[in-house]
Amino acid sequence: MTGTRAPGDTPVREARRGVLAVQLIRPVARAVPWRALVAGGVPGLLAAALPRLAGDDVTPWAGVTALRAAALCGALGAAFLLDDPARRTTAAVPVRRALRHALRYALLVPLAAAWWTAALLLVPQEARPPAGDVTLEAATALALALAGASFAVRRRGSGRPGQAVAAALVVAAVLAPLLSPPHWALFTVPDDPRWADGHGHWTLLLCAALLAVAVCCAEPVRRRTLRTLRSPSGTSGPSRG
Repeated sequence: MTGTRAPGDTPVREARRGVLAVQLIRPVARAVPWRALVAGGVPGLLAAALPRLAGDDVTPWAGVTALRAAALCGALGAAFLLDDPARRTTAAVPVRRALRHALRYALLVPLAAAWWTAALLLVPQEARPPAGDVTLEAATALALALAGASFAVRRRGSGRPGQAVAAALVVAAVLAPLLSPPHWALFTVPDDPRWADGHGHWTLLLCAALLAVAVCCAEPVRRRTLRTLRSPSGTSGPSRG
């Protein structure tokens, strides 16, 4: 019968998708804007190293502030991850957007993890905030950057969403400490009693950003337009007797 799938169809399709993903790694890697990522990563490492210049007078506030600045720099670089001037051409290939974006994310994540580990180690141990909590903040900033870029690509098909997303991140970084509700305590220091509660809110932001990334990676549904049926004589609608 037509329309039924053989029991072995699913493994074969999965194998083909795996082969296709491997074949796409090289061209996707060439299309990634590595210069923008480096331009964000290098200042981030420099920001993380600033507390060492204070010598023995470094404080926990200086450590967490330096790492937050580093996380913002990394997020600004990641905002350019989906930049692709040839997007209108590559959009016509028989590969889903989710796969193309997932390959870019897969190339970014291990490098971002290594970069963030280096940033943590650059902060003196006596001023270093809890690694898990501050890593949660950095992951949220990264996810928000990717969500903004994914939304711009899905909504407008933008070939270069990075500049607009980076500008929005800078504005958000300036306004968030001023406009966020006091009980959210997003930008506290480790010895603040609200530190744990604040990172519960960071977790909510991270989940929302990851959900936005997943939704925006899907192909947009094309609106179906209603077409009027025309009779052979050229009249629209049912033929009149």
